[in-house]
Amino acid sequence: MFEAFGSVDDALLQERVVVKDPPSAYLSKLRQLIDPKLLSNKAKSLTKLKLKSSDNSATSTQVLRNLETSLRTNNIEWVREFLNDDNSGLDVLIDYLASRLLQIKGDVSQNGSSSNGNGTSSGNGHEKNGNSHDSTHKSLRLSRSSATKRLDQLSDDVHVCVLCLRAIMNNKFGFNMVISRSDAINYIALSLVHKSLRTKALVLELLAAICLVKGGHQMILAAFDHFKMVHQERHRFETLMHYFRHFEAFSIDFMVACVQFINIIVHSVDDMNYRVFLQYEFTIIGLDEYLEKIRHHESEELTTQIAAYLDNVFDVTALMKDAEISHAALERVQEVEDELSHAQERVRNTENAALGKIACLENRLTDLSKERDDLRVLHEHTDHELSTLRRTYTQKDEESRRLLTAKMGELEHLQQRIRSDSGGSDLAHSGTALSFVAADPSQKVSTDFLPPPPPPPPPPPPGFGVGLGVGDGKRSHLNGATPGGLSFGRDQSFVPPPPPPGPGMPDSALGGNHSRLSTIHVK
Repeated sequence: MFEAFGSVDDALLQERVVVKDPPSAYLSKLRQLIDPKLLSNKAKSLTKLKLKSSDNSATSTQVLRNLETSLRTNNIEWVREFLNDDNSGLDVLIDYLASRLLQIKGDVSQNGSSSNGNGTSSGNGHEKNGNSHDSTHKSLRLSRSSATKRLDQLSDDVHVCVLCLRAIMNNKFGFNMVISRSDAINYIALSLVHKSLRTKALVLELLAAICLVKGGHQMILAAFDHFKMVHQERHRFETLMHYFRHFEAFSIDFMVACVQFINIIVHSVDDMNYRVFLQYEFTIIGLDEYLEKIRHHESEELTTQIAAYLDNVFDVTALMKDAEISHAALERVQEVEDELSHAQERVRNTENAALGKIACLENRLTDLSKERDDLRVLHEHTDHELSTLRRTYTQKDEESRRLLTAKMGELEHLQQRIRSDSGGSDLAHSGTALSFVAADPSQKVSTDFLPPPPPPPPPPPPGFGVGLGVGDGKRSHLNGATPGGLSFGRDQSFVPPPPPPGPGMPDSALGGNHSRLSTIHVK
């Protein structure tokens, strides 16, 4: 899990001896070295039970080194035994780290005050004799030397405690136990005050690993909030930035770990506004200026981390301009949406009106179609009647023509009989004229072209009586009349027709014969 961690002591890397001591052996030694005020209740009870069997021959740093080797090289069952409820190894380790950090903070404060006191006493040293002045300086040098030695030992203990925590976090079971303890993460973050840049790099790598798990980002920010409160920082991450910019000896491992940690803290957040907020926190403590200053460093790993941070930085000014443009665009979009809604409403109204008109037109079309069908039926019926009438008219016309032809034939036959009986050509001419008049009664025939009527017949000889007329049936039968209306004398001899009229005689000279012909034609 932590292959990218910085280098540790060569002796620790080369040490592969499996330690056979149980976890309780290490824990009993550590409990004796912890300030009783810092122990938890469970750790205090375990300390009282195992205090007599402890071995005080080894130093605290050596005990921690042996514990780190066991945690790193033994199997997972040994680590589980170290962390179980009976041993509570994680609680003891955290309490020991807290006690050493507290002692380091006290020693640093005491050394600072003693240095100020030394300056004051040296300022007043001219009023004392030389022997007392030399003895004072000697005692101060001895106390300073012992304080420095004690501070170095405490610093080593803190470093090895962090290594032990890394060994515990190197498996899933131990990692979950560490991140479930907020105080463990807080004391890991407080270990940044260690004077060694190697320890600082190790702490930052552990915090970066925690930040990458679910919920770890908030844990790390809470740990640095606690750090800010303990060390009374004006801004969060201020101490970290101070170590990053001002270092006594340059360490590329620490520089890379620091930039990598900042990258993870700032750019592992999904919320853009929160990323801008975290980015601004580092901007106000001078990160951007310093990264621009060292971005062309000869270390490829460092320049890669710096480029990764700068490439992912949000330009707040550009974001503000984009926000203004976006706001204006949103307003315009709202206006367009309002216009679009009004236009859609107008379209709907137009569509409704058009649908109403279409419905009316469809109804009108239905009525017109029905009327057209009715008219078509009426037209067919009328055509049928017209064709019937035409056929009837044609039949009647043909019948009339046949009847007329028959009548004309009868008339011609009668005329021939009359001509043959009269024996004169004048009567034939008169018959032709009469036939012409009978064929077309509407035409008026001029009398100038008619032949003159025949002369009146001679009087009949005595004893012969001729009667023309139509009487009733009895009389005609008794008198020997024919069914045609012609009656003869008793001797029933044929009476010849009268002679044709002479030239220049009027039509009336024809007398009864002419009327008879007219009567026959009419029939």
